Amino acid sequence: MEIKKSGMIAVVGRPNVGKSTLTNALVGEKIAIVTNKPQTTRNRICAILDRGGSQFVFMDTPGLHRARTRLGEYMVGVVRQSVAGVDAAVLLVEPIASVGAPEGELIGQMKELGVPAVLAINKIDTVKKEELLEVMRAYGQAHDFAAIVPISAREGEGVEELLDVVEQFLPEGPRLFPEDMVTDQPERQVCAEIVREKLLLCLDKEIPHGTAVEITRFSEREDGVIDLDAVIYCEKSSHKGIIIGKGGAMLKKIGALARGDIERFMGTKVFLQTWVKIKENWRDNANLIKNFGYRDE
Repeated sequence: MEIKKSGMIAVVGRPNVGKSTLTNALVGEKIAIVTNKPQTTRNRICAILDRGGSQFVFMDTPGLHRARTRLGEYMVGVVRQSVAGVDAAVLLVEPIASVGAPEGELIGQMKELGVPAVLAINKIDTVKKEELLEVMRAYGQAHDFAAIVPISAREGEGVEELLDVVEQFLPEGPRLFPEDMVTDQPERQVCAEIVREKLLLCLDKEIPHGTAVEITRFSEREDGVIDLDAVIYCEKSSHKGIIIGKGGAMLKKIGALARGDIERFMGTKVFLQTWVKIKENWRDNANLIKNFGYRDE
């Protein structure tokens, strides 16, 4: 189908509010990794949807938080850059009837840049209708939103309505990305992120936040099978032991879970090998942060 409108939409909000779940629901594919831990998303991730005569390019962003490391500063920088130069922004919030500091800062940026803003109130399946009206009232006083859309990203409720609302802000023009392209991330980056998601899901407390994943081999055999080598970096030798687990059990579990998702994403059989290495305090090392794919481009 010919594309008549296309544009960029930033999905912003505090950590753990459901931005990646919403991004995946909007495009109908698993593009962004999802866990119940804050700061799961580190990079800006583009998810692309062709719908009718329109192409939507959604930018899933890290949660706006108080940075404690250089990696954290990079993530906060990504959020601020993402709000600039887009055709519209979706501010995703939880159904709490007060505007928090991260939301206030993002609203301030939208006002300053003159970006059309849509408020999406997530997790509506967890509150009563009267409480939802109070949330709408609180945010309506903070900013003149172009629209307020109650949704449940996890259940897919309100997602079509949100697309209808956002579509009106797309400028006329041809598609920004080729047909059938669902993300701008290189395949090896998506695979690295899937491995990191499984680390976040399987490990407790601070350990997974101190991990990074690098795909050191990505090659395709003649029969279509993909060989992947993934190196997991952590910050302490004690963490390495926990990631590997007793008799290698934890690393095997992480690898098996990741392989399943990578095979679904690639549409072919994958042979995945994983290693664990130590890079002390890599989150405060600018060069290592760039090496692991977190760049300001």
